[in-house]
Amino acid sequence: MTLTSTKISGLAIIGLGVAAAYALSSVWPVASALTVAVVLGIVAGSTPALTEEHRKAVARLTKRLLRAGVVLLGLQLAVPTVLALGPGTLAAVVLTVTVTFLGTLGLGRLVRVPRGLALLVATGFSICGASAIAAMEGVVERDDEDVATAVALVTCYGSLAIGVLPLLAHAIGLDATRTGSWAGISVHEVAQVVAAAGPAGAAAVAVAIVVKLSRVVLLAPVVAIVGATERTRRGGHAPIVPLFVLGFLAMVAVRSTGLVPAFALDIAKTASTLLLAGALFGLGCAVRLGPLLRRGGRALLLGLLSTLLVLGTGFATLVAFT
Repeated sequence: MTLTSTKISGLAIIGLGVAAAYALSSVWPVASALTVAVVLGIVAGSTPALTEEHRKAVARLTKRLLRAGVVLLGLQLAVPTVLALGPGTLAAVVLTVTVTFLGTLGLGRLVRVPRGLALLVATGFSICGASAIAAMEGVVERDDEDVATAVALVTCYGSLAIGVLPLLAHAIGLDATRTGSWAGISVHEVAQVVAAAGPAGAAAVAVAIVVKLSRVVLLAPVVAIVGATERTRRGGHAPIVPLFVLGFLAMVAVRSTGLVPAFALDIAKTASTLLLAGALFGLGCAVRLGPLLRRGGRALLLGLLSTLLVLGTGFATLVAFT
């Protein structure tokens, strides 16, 4: 198989995986195309039809798709929109992300999960689910199973929050704005945030999305800090700030100018999701089910504790600062 045909076969496999992920996620919108893609990748990687040559072809493309997707993700964020939330809500977001990230790392040591998995779970639960996990996996030492496990936990506990958060908000007596803010500050995926805020009405959903995007802004500094830490641990072999993180920040700056037309933003959003779905499908293809299943119990416990941490911290900070 020539280099060109190898690339074509890799693109074809990933393209089929992404198409199937989109089709399935449209049936069950709570599970994003990114989540479905990594599951389908694991399934595809477990079949004999995916030869070692195919795996290599997919692996060659995965990192490129990942970095391009994260860069385009920056076009979803406009700094003026985030600043309009006010200093109180922004302080609550920063504190919640910080406490959840560091707290999840501590909980990971407590329940004895691998450091790479704890870092990925901490990033996904504190910031923006599968997208954050995809961005972080490139700068940390981790196993392929760690990525799949972290995405599975985001799906499991984010789906749980969809049912629990509206019930708690109603029992406590929160209004639409507070309910939307709580969903945005503590639920993992954007689709899950919308579903959790939905019962409180359109106003709650609008607030929830903006608060959620303010968490995404923190993706770049968190990845950069972890990247610098990993560089020290590896004796200077990892970049201080990965180029794709700088690209992400550049796209945030471009979006914040207000000069990008709406149709271009829509195209970029779709392209980012397609690229990240392709990358996660590729990562899933490299997973071996045996090690993934063996670490299930401890990983589930970490996901539960991290979910309780982000829900509790998010509520407490919103009450304190807003």
